[in-house]
Formats: sequence, structure tokens, C-alpha cells
Amino acid sequence: MFNFALNSLFNKERMRFFGNIEAKTDAKGRVFFPAVFRKELLSAGEERLVMRKDIHQTCLVVYPESVWNELLDALNTHLNRWNAGHRQLLRQFMTGVEMMTLDGSGRLLLPRRYLESAAIKQNILFKGLGDTIEIWSPEEEEKSMLSAEEFSASIEAVMADAVSPQPHREQ
Repeated sequence: MFNFALNSLFNKERMRFFGNIEAKTDAKGRVFFPAVFRKELLSAGEERLVMRKDIHQTCLVVYPESVWNELLDALNTHLNRWNAGHRQLLRQFMTGVEMMTLDGSGRLLLPRRYLESAAIKQNILFKGLGDTIEIWSPEEEEKSMLSAEEFSASIEAVMADAVSPQPHREQ
């Protein structure tokens, strides 16, 4: 426990999850959490995860607890707790949020309601998205993807005004 506390205090590097990893749930809804993602969590001193249904897509989003707390703090800075509409927004955002941990074998239990909300039957696709991990049904993930042309136009529109550092060249 002491080592975990020290890691949490001194390891401030951001977690970076990336990659697409296929897996299968068992009859109880358990799935082996990808080893590469477990290693990243361990190196950051993270033990608990937060899961919720994505607000835009038919998938689940897994947040390391520290990332979730940052997100929730950022949301709360824009909300007034005395505003009824803001309270309702927060209430709805928090509905279905669940704190989770991996079991001793490195498995994550996906409750039936989560599997149904993401149209997941047995096959799963884990997608690392920087500091979060999405869990998809492979069929739903494929339907959500932009065409190559749409992707190219979208990334160009987003990045057109961004200033990119030029690689340093030795003289």
C-alpha cells in the first residue's frame, strides 16, 4: 500500500492507451483486460476504474479513476449546483457510472446492462484513446467509422489552423 501511495504522489506522467485489442466475454460477462492496458495502469499507480456508456456512441468508456476525477472536476467548474438545469445535467451524466476493479486474474466484469447498452454479445474490441479506453462491439465500431475521405477532410479541418513544430534539422 505504501508503494502505491508513493507511485501516486510522484508518478505524474499521463497514461497513454493506444491500440485495438480483440477479446471475448465469458458467460458471466467477464473479460480479460488487455495486458498492455493493465501495465499502463500499474505504472501509473491506478487501481480503480470508472465505466459509463459513452454519451455520443454505442460503446462503453473506461476511465482510470484519476482521469475520471479530472473530468468530473472540469465539468463541475461549469455547473452551478443551485441551478436546477445544471443539477439535472449532472444527475444524468452520473447515471449509470460505476466504479470497478480488476479481479485477481486481471478480468473486468461487464454487467449485463452495460453489455446490452453497447450491443455487445461476446466479441469485444478494446480501443485505447489516449487517457481512456473504449469497449465496442466490433459491428458497432465498424459502423461508427468515417470513410477515408470523411476522415481526411475532418482531420484537415480540425488541424488546419494548428501550428505544428517543425522537426529540428542539424546544419
